[in-house]
Amino acid sequence: MRYRNRSEAGARLAELLEGYAGRGNVVVLGLARGGIVVAAEVARRLDAPLDVMLVRKLGAPGNPELAIGAVAEGGEPLVNRTFVHYLEVPEEYLEREIERQVEILERRSEIYRRGRDMLPLRNRIVILVDDGLATGSTAEASVAAAGEHGPRKIVFAAPVASRQGLERLRESADEVVCPLVPEDLQAVGYYYEDFNPVTDEDVIRILKEFSGPGG
Repeated sequence: MRYRNRSEAGARLAELLEGYAGRGNVVVLGLARGGIVVAAEVARRLDAPLDVMLVRKLGAPGNPELAIGAVAEGGEPLVNRTFVHYLEVPEEYLEREIERQVEILERRSEIYRRGRDMLPLRNRIVILVDDGLATGSTAEASVAAAGEHGPRKIVFAAPVASRQGLERLRESADEVVCPLVPEDLQAVGYYYEDFNPVTDEDVIRILKEFSGPGG
């Protein structure tokens, strides 16, 4: 099974989340950047407000694509101490990497929200959406960060995920929704016919669409 694009994947997720449609206490958060396109389709079909959840992986020395942890806005960094120990990552490197990624989060928050605060999450049902789930590091960090705001419930939804990532996430999220769980997950982009990069301009455009007139 492959999705045509992120919007089709979002439509499929919305079908599985239809029990949350039209409820006044639901907020959809898309993990930037790829997840915001999927989340926008979910929010449209559930008639729910949309915002972005900013999260960054902590990259290993010499291999930034290998996550040794993650940090999301408003949350504490989550560090995979097993990886850190195995790779013999110096604490000085880890501290610098956390600082660097937090600075990127702060810059992107200003770019995307133009100074406004995140939508209120207290006592809300928060649906976190990404375009795929591999190791689960960034997803777990986003769930932890959302939990700091006192939501009633946290749902994590992704169109495709690894079994390992799902099992890891079920320990932190109240509900996990995923229609496609391959036996052996390839790169997330493999499960999309169109997996073009999502730009900052795309994120800004989508958020503006949901902010209403003058947003």
